[in-house]
Amino acid sequence: MRAAQLHRPAPIRESPLRLVELPVPDVGPGEILLEVTACGVCRTDLQLSEGDLVAHRLPIVPGHQVVGRVAALGDGVSSWRVGDRAGVAWLSSTCGECRQCAAGRENLCERAHFTGWDRDGGYAGYLAARAGFAFPIPAGFGDLDAAPLLCGGVIGYRSLKISGISPGGRLGLFGFGASASLALQVARHWGCEVFVATRSEREQARARELGAAWAGGYDQVPPVPLDAAITFAPAGEIVVRALEAVDRGGTVAINAIHLDRIPEFSYDLLWLERSIRSVANFTRQDAREFLHLAASIPIQTTIDVYPLEAANTALQRLAAGQLSGAAVLQCR
Repeated sequence: MRAAQLHRPAPIRESPLRLVELPVPDVGPGEILLEVTACGVCRTDLQLSEGDLVAHRLPIVPGHQVVGRVAALGDGVSSWRVGDRAGVAWLSSTCGECRQCAAGRENLCERAHFTGWDRDGGYAGYLAARAGFAFPIPAGFGDLDAAPLLCGGVIGYRSLKISGISPGGRLGLFGFGASASLALQVARHWGCEVFVATRSEREQARARELGAAWAGGYDQVPPVPLDAAITFAPAGEIVVRALEAVDRGGTVAINAIHLDRIPEFSYDLLWLERSIRSVANFTRQDAREFLHLAASIPIQTTIDVYPLEAANTALQRLAAGQLSGAAVLQCR
């Protein structure tokens, strides 16, 4: 099978992913083999490729927003049939035994593994995955359109939950890429007023088209105090901008697996029970809830499609802010 594989992290301008031929993965007990049709391109893939996110193993096939058809079943799998459409996301397995798993916080499992980081991901023709960590894809979404739901959508949904935003509340989104555009649609479905800060005038316009009450630059202050905010930009200074915008008791949720240094700021910004919370991974329940919600709204995804051999190009355009939607690799 063809795959885009990372052997050594390097600046994305150097095209660190290599197009290679690999054997189709073996399917172990409790696993399914997925014939991959589409895989979303995520900023985490970019950070892994450039070395900002330290690789757990090399070489590795990135990609954790994977959609395809079940091609084979491992021993003991009864929850899937060959031909079923399935999605695989970032969380590839948990131990099910540690105190975090026992408390329903499997996203914090001390022995969790991740797709495209610990085991080969979806920048390939086939992928092997734990059957219990794959998800049915709602019928209303084509394969390419469904791919961004599996990371940007799910982690954006968890960020909304972590932020504590209530239906009808005032929510700030700082940074406006694929994940934020999906979170905005959920928030609007909940009747929230949404205020978007991003440096891109094109993204500001798109936020308004999707129902944002206000959109401006990072140097502008939203016109009203916010009940909660989510930062999507991987820059620590944006966390400070969000703190400046939230009201007393408000929470800033950081949607990032890698963040540069948060600059020094006055305690006055944190005073009056404001808080900062990180968002780490997701639970399978988050994914199930979000996919059901995405189908019922229904969520609209905007995608830029690339062939598998253009994986480096897709990541380069993501790094340069040149995407009009979520980049998705067409693997078939």
